[in-house]
Formats: sequence, C-alpha cells, structure tokens
Amino acid sequence: MTPPASLRRAAPWAALALLLLFGPAQGHIAGSMGYATVSLHDGTVRYSLTLGPDALAAAGGEAAGLRLAPRGDYATLADLVARKVGISANGMRCEPVPGTVTPPTPDRANAIVIIDYACSGTPRELVLRDDLSDVLGNDYHTLVRVEALGSVQQYTLERDRREARLAVAAPSGGPAPEVTAGSGVFAFFRLGIEHILTGVDHLLFVLALVLGGGGIGSLFGVITAFTVAHSIALAVAVLGAASPPSWIVEPVIALSIVYVAVENIFLKRTASWRWAVGFAFGLVHGFGFAGALLDLDLPPAALAGGLVSFNLGVEAGQAAVIAAFLPVLIWFRRAAWERRAVTALSALVLVAGLAFLVDRVLAAANW
Repeated sequence: MTPPASLRRAAPWAALALLLLFGPAQGHIAGSMGYATVSLHDGTVRYSLTLGPDALAAAGGEAAGLRLAPRGDYATLADLVARKVGISANGMRCEPVPGTVTPPTPDRANAIVIIDYACSGTPRELVLRDDLSDVLGNDYHTLVRVEALGSVQQYTLERDRREARLAVAAPSGGPAPEVTAGSGVFAFFRLGIEHILTGVDHLLFVLALVLGGGGIGSLFGVITAFTVAHSIALAVAVLGAASPPSWIVEPVIALSIVYVAVENIFLKRTASWRWAVGFAFGLVHGFGFAGALLDLDLPPAALAGGLVSFNLGVEAGQAAVIAAFLPVLIWFRRAAWERRAVTALSALVLVAGLAFLVDRVLAAANW
C-alpha cells in the first residue's frame, strides 16, 4: 500500500532523526569554556585557568597533541596554555615561567592551570591574547576576570576576539582610567544556549515529552513544568545547597528519556499527568545543567550573575527548539496517522535513551 503523501513528506524528518539519534552517545558534545583570573604581584602577572571536562577532552585530542586521559601527563597542559596565552605589560612581552597543574580528582572534574608571567617593571596596562581556540575548538571561549583599580573587569576571549586590553594601574599624576563593563554575562548566556542545543539527551527528553499528545495548552503546561523544575535544581546545585554526583545524575537523565518514550509507545493518552513527569525529571536535568557551571569552579562573586545568564541562555535555546518543532507537532495532531508516527519516533528515542543509559551505567561503574 502506498503511504500517504503527507507521510512521504515526513521521510526527511525521520532521516534527520536517525542521524541525530544514532550519533555518538555523548550528551554534551560542543561549547566548552574556561574561567581565568588574573592577579598582579609587583612585576609578575599570575594567570589561573580552570578547564572543565569538555575543554580537557578537547585538550587531549589530536589538535592539541596531548594525552590527558585516563592517565595522562597533565604537566604538558601547562606548556600548552603558556604557548597559547600571551601577556604583554606596557607594550613589552611578559615571559611565562614553568606553570603548575592541579589535575582532576574523583570529586572534582576540572583541572586548574596556574602560570606566572614575569614582566619588566610594574604593569600599568596589560594586553591578553588567547589562542586556545586553535587547539580546543572553534566553540571554546575563556571568561577572564581581573580585579584592578577598585573594580572587576570581565572579558570574553574566543576565536573571533582573541585580545583584551585592560588598565591595571592609574597613570602617575593622573586620574584612574575609565573601566568598561566586560562581556562575561553574555558569555554565560551563550554557554547556556550551547549547552541545550548540543545536549542531545536534553533535547531527546523534551521531544519525547511533547510527543505525548494534548493540545497547545497541555504542551505549554509540560514545558513550563520542565522549565521551572530545571531552573530550581540548577540554582540549588550552583549555589551549593545540594549537588548529587554526576554518576547518579547522568544515568537518571538517560532513564528519563527511556521512561517517557515507553509511555508514548504503550499509553494512548498521557497529557493529563505529563506536566508532573516533566517537573520530576526536570529536577534531574537541572542538576545535569549545573555541571557546566560547577566545572568552572566560579568564585561566589561571579555565581549570581553567571547563574541567571546561563539559565536564561538555556531557556532561550530550549524555546528556539520548541518553536522550530511546533509547526510539525501541530501537523502531527491533525494527521490520521499521528499515533503511528508518535510510536515510531518514540521507538527511535527509546533506542537512543537505552544507548545513553547503558553507556552511562558502565561509566558510573568506573567512577
């Protein structure tokens, strides 16, 4: 029997879904970030850089030429940073001295690189150049925090903006130069967008949720419940009130995908309680979102603004995805073959969720 024309038009969407679902079993695959602090000690500039798991994975790749995991030589990471991060003071290049690396531990997923740059004379103006995106990926960016002249300056250094010029001392006999606000808040906002758009596991869960049936009102309720829940959990984790370990959170996120997909397949109508499912698992996904900020080991002064901006970025990315799929969902609701399409797509989501679950359970066994 020849399938209806509407079903044939849906074939490209199914092919795209297959490409997405059967890709590498990694929940977060792009958008890495480092957090650096700059401090001055007479003629020395100390550069302290915190790199999370995503950035470390990139540092251990072929482009960087390092072997960091599982038993890599993290001392070479300091050499990489010293080569790719340049500091000049008063127009003269500062020379890096051998740095130190605090490698990850079972309780802390990030690595901390500290390098001292020896400058001639007391720095009054610094120029920072960051070329780490050449080896850590085009989507890598460093948020730099500098406390100078009685205020905090924040800069985002990335592939398209590699240099920042900042005053760290007032000219002798003159007033302190004006300090401009940095772009750190926007960096967290963009990190949130990248985290949701490249978080295949989170996107699969949202897709499975909205496939469950119901009208626009039910869809709005489900998404709102999920959004409120993950926002609560994100704030709780980042502010230090509670933070379940990732070896628990990551498998449960995969389990949430499996559960919702099974509901879609075996239950004809789930809309009446789907908001509660979205809220319950939204709490778990929120703790997963928190990992991106916790891995940066931010100081308390940077947490509040970073948390708000990151969460807004997550919401913006999620809203963009839902808006893109909304016409397709409405089209599904009007089709006579809606149930078969929902079952088929949910089966694909189920397979992907099971792949995530097995991968993460095995990984948890090694933690």
